[in-house]
Amino acid sequence: MELVPIAGLGLAVTILVLLLREDRPELALLLSLTAGIMIFLLLMDRIATVFNLLQQLAWRANLDLLYLNTVLRIVAIAYIAQFGAQICRDAGESAIGGKIELAGKIMIMFLAVPMLLVILDSVLQLLP
Repeated sequence: MELVPIAGLGLAVTILVLLLREDRPELALLLSLTAGIMIFLLLMDRIATVFNLLQQLAWRANLDLLYLNTVLRIVAIAYIAQFGAQICRDAGESAIGGKIELAGKIMIMFLAVPMLLVILDSVLQLLP
């Protein structure tokens, strides 16, 4: 039940942000950003455990770790882009949030190109 403290932190900060938003919007934004970072830091151990488990599975399956690392980078980019975009939207800057999401998508496409080429090459070798 490790989610209970995280949810409690989120609810408490949400109430404080709602109370502060009218009088001190800059403080409300800073509090919201700090809570988001704290929640992310609370989850770092879990994230590291998942990454280590995936690397062990790839090693056991004799997969090239380059591909696994690329997939993990893609996942990290997606999470970071979403987190940044949500912060911008919380600050009332949805246009900037959209640009962050677009940048994340472009970076993901850039990282995916080598993997797509390997897949395409494998398919072409199977065809007569």
